[in-house]
Amino acid sequence: MSAPATPRPAAAPTSAPGPGRLSPPTAPRGGAGTAQATGATRTARCLDWRMRFAILSVIWGFSFLLIKVGTEAYAPFQVALGRVFFGALALLAVMLVRREPLPRGRRTWGHLAVAALLLNAAPFSLFAYAELSIPSSLAGICNATSPLWGMALSLVALSEDRPTRRRFAGLGLGFLGVLTVLGAWQGFSGVDAQGTALALLASLCYPIGWIYVRRTLASVPGSPVALTGVQLLLATVQLAVVSSLFTSLPTSFPLWPTLSVIALGALGTGLALQMQYGLVTEIGPTTAQMVTYFIPVIATTAGVLLLGEQLHWNTPVGAAVILAGAALTQARPGPRKPA
Repeated sequence: MSAPATPRPAAAPTSAPGPGRLSPPTAPRGGAGTAQATGATRTARCLDWRMRFAILSVIWGFSFLLIKVGTEAYAPFQVALGRVFFGALALLAVMLVRREPLPRGRRTWGHLAVAALLLNAAPFSLFAYAELSIPSSLAGICNATSPLWGMALSLVALSEDRPTRRRFAGLGLGFLGVLTVLGAWQGFSGVDAQGTALALLASLCYPIGWIYVRRTLASVPGSPVALTGVQLLLATVQLAVVSSLFTSLPTSFPLWPTLSVIALGALGTGLALQMQYGLVTEIGPTTAQMVTYFIPVIATTAGVLLLGEQLHWNTPVGAAVILAGAALTQARPGPRKPA
């Protein structure tokens, strides 16, 4: 559930598969990349990619429930801090086992620090604050608007992403879905405006981060694990500073909230990213990114069944409309037929 700063020389993604917003990694090219591909191949032999796809969807779908449980005992900044800390530990452990080197250069580390702020520290904190006042299911649905934000921003910031009728239709449809989820015809009654705005702002952070990464880190060498591990490490430092300034140390460590934060980081960030890298290597980024469309469904189901959150008809209907709009914005025009 974290967004790595994996550079892509080709078209930048305007959607991402998970709440953490994973940019598909570049194809491995020898060295550590070859080791990564070998590891992914071994994993593929043990577990079919469809099963790993389903597991990844469940992990990222349950992330919003874990955030909700974590905020019952810890401040939002502390939940975000624990999330990036345990995620960084998981990826750094993988780097240690594979003996992958850290990225080099002050400029690279500086860009990774900005990516850590935009893709991890800021959105993770905003989602945690949002779930103080909105259901986890609504947060998961707001997360699904990231492809819409991404497409709108890419039309302005990325000259190669040309507007098309289909993309504009997707934006309009997605906006209609947001209004449906929020019950606009009822005057947005029963919806916490501040919490919803924070969740939508968190979703906006991801495409801003993608565009920044594309402009600054597209040609940086290094494996996805190394770049993402350092990014999460820098996000840990950022949130440690913020948490020390604006929160007090917890006086107790209740079992379930603590386990939720650990799982959010180690599973939702560390394990999930490893699984996503393997899927992208095996089946390609287009199919792997389809996990995006399962996350709000799982998040809503988990919130209703396990947390007793209320579900009105407009929530699933609006979520379906949002996902349909997001799918339209990601559709690529086919090749033109010769006259």
